[in-house]
Amino acid sequence: MTNENGVMMQYFEWYLSSDGKHLQRVKEDAKHLKDIGVTHVWLPPQTKATGADDVGYGIYDLFDLGEFDQKGTVRTKYGTKKEYLAAIKALHDAEILVYADVVLNHKAGADEKETFNAYPVNPNNREELEKTEPIEIEAWTKFTFPGRGDTYSDFKWDWTCFSGVDYDERTGQKGIYMIDGFEKGWADSSHVDDENGNYDYLMFADIDYKNDNVVNHVNDWAEWFISETGVDGFRMDAVKHIDSDFMKQFIEKIKAAHDGFFAVGEYWKGDYESLNAYMEKTDYALDLFDVPLALQFKAAGDQGANYDMSHLLDSSVLVKNPTIAVTFVNNHDSEPGQALENWVAGWFKPLAYAIILLEERGFPCVFYGDYYGIQGDHPEDGQSEILDQLLKLRQERAYGEQTLYYDDPHCVGFTRHGDSDHPNSGLAVIMSNEHGQEKTMQVGNEHAGEVWVDQLQHVEGELTISEDGEATFACADGSVSVWAKKDVNEE
Repeated sequence: MTNENGVMMQYFEWYLSSDGKHLQRVKEDAKHLKDIGVTHVWLPPQTKATGADDVGYGIYDLFDLGEFDQKGTVRTKYGTKKEYLAAIKALHDAEILVYADVVLNHKAGADEKETFNAYPVNPNNREELEKTEPIEIEAWTKFTFPGRGDTYSDFKWDWTCFSGVDYDERTGQKGIYMIDGFEKGWADSSHVDDENGNYDYLMFADIDYKNDNVVNHVNDWAEWFISETGVDGFRMDAVKHIDSDFMKQFIEKIKAAHDGFFAVGEYWKGDYESLNAYMEKTDYALDLFDVPLALQFKAAGDQGANYDMSHLLDSSVLVKNPTIAVTFVNNHDSEPGQALENWVAGWFKPLAYAIILLEERGFPCVFYGDYYGIQGDHPEDGQSEILDQLLKLRQERAYGEQTLYYDDPHCVGFTRHGDSDHPNSGLAVIMSNEHGQEKTMQVGNEHAGEVWVDQLQHVEGELTISEDGEATFACADGSVSVWAKKDVNEE
């Protein structure tokens, strides 16, 4: 990261309209994003997927960024390649770094069927074969890219490039089939998540990273993509299903060639131990999204006063390994109706965002759906007003030493003492999951005599910091307040 107090925004949500105009909206919004304090933008996957309505994770052609007539469309759900590059340029012109969403676990929408041998496996234990001998199946595994041809790459994918599929076209039988062949099979069980025995297989045609031709091709694609688009980093999808040895070399190779390149992985699992094991296997090549923290935000929002706030951060990457923690509240996968649904209750979102945006630890990510609202069967308005306030506080006030007060099941808080480089910096965050509360907290004796107010205006009145740098701060029922020095224009 090159920006002090940087903030990422995930600039899409699952249920966006498939109007092909989203990249135009990104371009038009670049200056506004800069003004509110966004320093990095994570764009949706732009590689051609199964069709114009595909959110981008049913990946078809890595080299088609909305340029070729394939899968019934030239554009992706979000727009054309030209518009993608224009959006990146607008963000760069606004001094915002850009991260691309990269999907390398599987491929979908093959152009031809092929016949080959495979083993049906137990879906609940993929290491367990359901037959001792392979059977012949027919599946969609041949990718010839007729709309693109050999432009940018002449590599064609066939069944030897994959480790598994989930459908036998010949019999109409659904299941999980591990493809048979020399040096084939799932990734080593220690290199992928251990759920279902071995969680290499997730969906569609699963890419085989034991195949050297595939590894070389994907490495070449990454270099082409970065050169073609000028992006500053990758958000890696579904890394717990991808061979960690491949991922380590993939990211290290990119970082060696591109100074300052950023990579963050989505490893959706709630226990820190699994995430830590992955970090060690990949030699900390990637940062990771703080899934354990997001799960606690969900629990806290759902349980209200029955949740013990003093343990809110206990299992988080934010606490246990803050330098690689990308903190978030919601994302596209956690939206209502999605497989990883983990939608944080509306009343608790301001509390959660106050934590990730005003903490000194972690790299916070604001979700488009929390800011602008979500569509779909469960539409919800965004909370841009309070997020703008918190983002401004992060820009102007969230500096200096931090003191934590996670010492009560219903009322917690923390302070930032400020520093000499940022006038008026320093703040006190206090939040409650039941009735209004008060908490005495230390902000530093350098603030002695200052008059502070609740910058979110949830609590009226003002207070004066004591000679020893303390004050008793208040918050309203089920709410958060952020106290900081009263501005001159507030007099």
